[in-house]
Amino acid sequence: MTIHVTERPTAPEDPQRLTPGRRTLLLGVGTLGAGLLAGIGPASAASTLRKGSKGAEVTTLQKKLWALRYWCGTADGSFGHLTQQAVWALQKSAGLSKDGVVGPKTWAALNNGVQPSRRITSGIGFEVNLSRQVMILTTQGRLGYILNTSTGSGERYYSGGRWKTATTPKGDFSMFRLYSKGWQSGPLGDLYRPGYYDRGWAVHGSSAIPPYPASHGCCRISTAASDLLWSVSWFREGRRVLIY
Repeated sequence: MTIHVTERPTAPEDPQRLTPGRRTLLLGVGTLGAGLLAGIGPASAASTLRKGSKGAEVTTLQKKLWALRYWCGTADGSFGHLTQQAVWALQKSAGLSKDGVVGPKTWAALNNGVQPSRRITSGIGFEVNLSRQVMILTTQGRLGYILNTSTGSGERYYSGGRWKTATTPKGDFSMFRLYSKGWQSGPLGDLYRPGYYDRGWAVHGSSAIPPYPASHGCCRISTAASDLLWSVSWFREGRRVLIY
């Protein structure tokens, strides 16, 4: 089903958002400096956090993630699925091991404001960095959200009477078909609120978004992130999707 939504060119401010105390560093520009954001001490002194952790340090982690635009839902002090997704996105952007555990190296990346470099620097659009496996959303030239994504696994699979390879095509696309009403069943599985940008390839929510390529070719994000983006009119016909 195709729907038409009203443009909201600027992503809404999150009540938990904190502004970094110094200019954030883009990945690949210089080396990680020694300066720290206010609110967290040296990485070596911070607790190691992982899925299931709770408490004030988790709240601080969540606020710092969101300040750098790694979306993790509400800063509620509980390290759950969405916080894990954001930590994976940070670790991918920093070139770290994607274990979802916030130890000294991940704290250092957070404290030094690591973000992925962008190719969309004006207008509005999705971009997917296949080598990093991150999705970056830009609105009116400003960084809106950074999300963990999982794209084509490169594995062989059988469909439609022949063998195919799970590949995510590179290119500069536009969304042309939308489905807003929850889960849509397809020949390769269920897609949550997909926005199609190239034949059967889509950006869509999923219940499984590991920190590595695992899809048949679509760009998976969490169902919560999908709901968020639908709520602020990111999914719409003509929306730019840049994949490289």
